[in-house]
Amino acid sequence: MKRILLPAGGAILATGLLAVGLTGTAQADGDVSRDALANSTSDAVSVASFWFGANGAALRQATQYTWDAKEVRKVVSKGGYTPDGRPGTTAPTGESKSSGSAQNVNLPKTIGKVFFVDGSGKYRWCSATSIQSNYRNLVATAGHCVYDTDSNSALLDKWIFVPGYYQGKHPWGIYVGKQAFTHYDFDTYEDYDKDYAFVTVYNGIQLERVKDVDRKTYDRFTGPKRSWGGRYHLLLVKDAGRLGDNVGGQGVAWNQPTGKPVRAFGYPAAPHPDGNKVYSGVTPKTCYGKTTAKAVGAPWLKIEEHIGLKCAVTPGYDGGPWLVNYSNAKRLGYVNGVTSTFADQDGNDRIDYITSPYFDGETAAVYNAAKNSWSGKLVTANGELYK
Repeated sequence: MKRILLPAGGAILATGLLAVGLTGTAQADGDVSRDALANSTSDAVSVASFWFGANGAALRQATQYTWDAKEVRKVVSKGGYTPDGRPGTTAPTGESKSSGSAQNVNLPKTIGKVFFVDGSGKYRWCSATSIQSNYRNLVATAGHCVYDTDSNSALLDKWIFVPGYYQGKHPWGIYVGKQAFTHYDFDTYEDYDKDYAFVTVYNGIQLERVKDVDRKTYDRFTGPKRSWGGRYHLLLVKDAGRLGDNVGGQGVAWNQPTGKPVRAFGYPAAPHPDGNKVYSGVTPKTCYGKTTAKAVGAPWLKIEEHIGLKCAVTPGYDGGPWLVNYSNAKRLGYVNGVTSTFADQDGNDRIDYITSPYFDGETAAVYNAAKNSWSGKLVTANGELYK
């Protein structure tokens, strides 16, 4: 793709981010791929019932979507980065007040895990975050946390987002994915230079209570339910509302200068290539530092236009946000990347770098298409799920 120089006259906002109008530059719609995850309420209800079933057993059984250790190598420095158009931002929403002391990093409410079933039938998860959109219903993650690149099947199955997930608990409910928006080159060619995805989600669903019923009522019920020992139980749910109304949404920034500080978040879980397992994947971890000023490449994955960050985390961190101008008090910033790959720069079989696609005008085109897409809700007034 031919790149052009950043035009002069770009204003520097109070945030320190470059912007020429908040909407940036729209790219051709041909860059955008749209794919249904659960495009009907009946499909979405089936997904929700699957994860709620057996008291959330599938959520607890899920493991991180793991890169093979042989794919963790050294990335190489490429040329300097030239943005493909005007810089732009979309502001975050949903300020969360800090209760911690100044020296602590306050975790954003927006981060969580996306759960899905991979092509081999295994229950998996990646990291992700809620981001700002017109309908408060949008999640940002890595493209390979939406498409099954390992099995070359289409979409990962039964996709949901759980903000604040912790040991089977979902404090703000679960959010079933409706539609995935990715770059055409990732969707079609598995081009990891475009390894990002924006996914619209339905209103959240929360378990409210368990109700004992007779067999006839049990058979008619359309929501999650369980039976054992000749007894029948309905898992009554309630509409948790829109994702962004509950946890807020990070802003988004593109065509920004490289070599600037970012704070990355995610849930590392896998062992290092040498077998040393440092993380459990139970709680989110953060890294802070300046990104590489120059692009980095990973020839074994045909990556030419990533940026790197020194960060010794492991897979499970995939899809987690890289936030510029993160406010520790507000717990908000601007997503300017997502964790895509892992690298071992000093060759000691320990991960010490992570990389992200550079967010440019084509990223903005995918995001702008996703942020205007409506989802809807899944729960009826009497606590059942829509058919």
